[in-house]
Amino acid sequence: MMATGNTSGNRLAGAVSPYLLSHAHQDVDWYPWGQEAFDEAVRRDVPLLISIGYRTCHWCHVMSRECFDDPDIAALINESVVAIKVDREEHGDVDATYLMQAGAFTKNLGWPLTVFATPTGKAFYAATYLPPEPRDSLPSLPDVLHAVTTAWRDNREDVLTQSQSLVDALAAASDAITSPAGVMPELADLAEASRSAQQQEDPVHGGFGEAPKFPMAPLLNFLIDRGEGGDSDARACAERVLGVYSRSALFDSVEGGFFRYSTQADFTEPHYERMLTDNAGLLLAYSRVGNTDMAANIVRFLTHQLRLDGGFASGQDSESVIDGQSSEGGYYLKDANERASLEPPAVDDKVVTGWNGLLLEALAAAHRAGVAGEPGAIAQELAEWLVAHHVRNGSLLRLSRQGVASEAPATLEDYGGLALGLLEVGSALGWAEGVAHARDILHAALDVEGGLGDPLLVSQGLSRPGHTPGDLSEGATPSGPSLMALALLRWSHLSSDPTLRERALSFIAPYAQQAIAQPLGFAGVLRALEEYRASARELIVVGEDQGGDWETLAAWNPPGTVSLFATPAQASEFLKLGIGLLEGRTDVSSTTAYLCEAGVCALPVTDPAALVPQLTQ
Repeated sequence: MMATGNTSGNRLAGAVSPYLLSHAHQDVDWYPWGQEAFDEAVRRDVPLLISIGYRTCHWCHVMSRECFDDPDIAALINESVVAIKVDREEHGDVDATYLMQAGAFTKNLGWPLTVFATPTGKAFYAATYLPPEPRDSLPSLPDVLHAVTTAWRDNREDVLTQSQSLVDALAAASDAITSPAGVMPELADLAEASRSAQQQEDPVHGGFGEAPKFPMAPLLNFLIDRGEGGDSDARACAERVLGVYSRSALFDSVEGGFFRYSTQADFTEPHYERMLTDNAGLLLAYSRVGNTDMAANIVRFLTHQLRLDGGFASGQDSESVIDGQSSEGGYYLKDANERASLEPPAVDDKVVTGWNGLLLEALAAAHRAGVAGEPGAIAQELAEWLVAHHVRNGSLLRLSRQGVASEAPATLEDYGGLALGLLEVGSALGWAEGVAHARDILHAALDVEGGLGDPLLVSQGLSRPGHTPGDLSEGATPSGPSLMALALLRWSHLSSDPTLRERALSFIAPYAQQAIAQPLGFAGVLRALEEYRASARELIVVGEDQGGDWETLAAWNPPGTVSLFATPAQASEFLKLGIGLLEGRTDVSSTTAYLCEAGVCALPVTDPAALVPQLTQ
């Protein structure tokens, strides 16, 4: 059987996503995610094949080469289904929705995700990687296509009934999980969640859980939060695990970044893609525990490998071409001299708003910790670029690539991540304009909250406006609800607007009890809860001279704290913005610190050494 020709090159050629562009040459008649594909499936009365992956996914490359590049398999796909190619990083809500549906068919969720659905998008079969011929326990993609076609032709009513039942059951389960909690967790509950997480530390190899082992940055940052509140066991656990990561094969000692995960419990055999999200979260953690050398290594990787003319790239591929052959991780097994003669693995150069927001938060922490590589300057330049290019008429873009914006709608992750990052950079650098942008983004998010979500999913009854689909899955990155909550809590404190605390709580309350019970998967929610329960404190330092011993205070930024360093001129800008914490504190003859807790302020201090005992109480 030979392929019959198609127009997928035309359909995908204009895509923003490098992942979609990598499939544009194939004979598969690919559609991008959108109404046109659904309409075509209805017209032809055939199922949808929804193939989801991302540019730096190794097994996505393998399945693409083995199956989608094969003209006979391509012809079978074109004959049997309407095929949709989705970049999970571009359409996060779509990915989350189909991961949730796929869980009914396979326990081994991951990417590539291969979903067969009715013409209205309801899944009736799903798998991950499928080979071109049966292999071990895996069926082949052609065999699955034949089975799906037969089921659709001969057992249509069963397929429609079962797929609708699955959607209904998942919606009911989601409602049960995300119903507002009656009682919010107390500090004692957060302490129990911390202990539960620590009990899942691998006593032999380090890290958390069993293979595969991921660098769980959100959990580490929650444990660091706990440590800053006096939980010495939590702090020690975080430092221990960070030490294991830095000594393991997850860390690229040549270029400085961390790989995605290890396939083995002892952290050998990494999966070699390098993601912006992982490295941003780890930069935040290493900076906060004072490991400035490791933090500087991550900054070096980010600036040399992922920094673009504007923004930071989503990640770097695991594969490269060595001696004419595709090599998984081969580049990373070379030393610096050997790498110099090789073409490095490709970079996925799309700029995702929320992920760059995570980097802003991390760079602000690195600046506070005195990390080498000028993270403060990098942070302000990135923040200004994002505001100039990803904020349009008060709304956000989800992502852009080489100056071209994606049509994918921005998510709660984008609003919360960018707002949080801008708040942290503004506070760390004394940049009132950045804080003002964060304020505007948060208000915009609250205005459009009910309208967030993928419109096609909503129109097909697969999602609800303003509803976060699927499991929050915060093992690798914090979720949109937790980022929004954390940003609102910090803006509420900085702006002295207590009404925003309850708005913040509304984002995480539905997941609060589940987070206490499953800390490894909901650590972003736990961080927001820790912020909510922490004592309200402010450290305001105003003066022209903030070097020397003053720099040692900059890293003090525990949960529940506004830690703001500014010159007198910058302090005046904050006051104009309506930040009442600067009232009466803009005109100083020498650098002065103001420390307050729960509305009670100590006397102003001009000697930084005098503050240390108060900060460690």
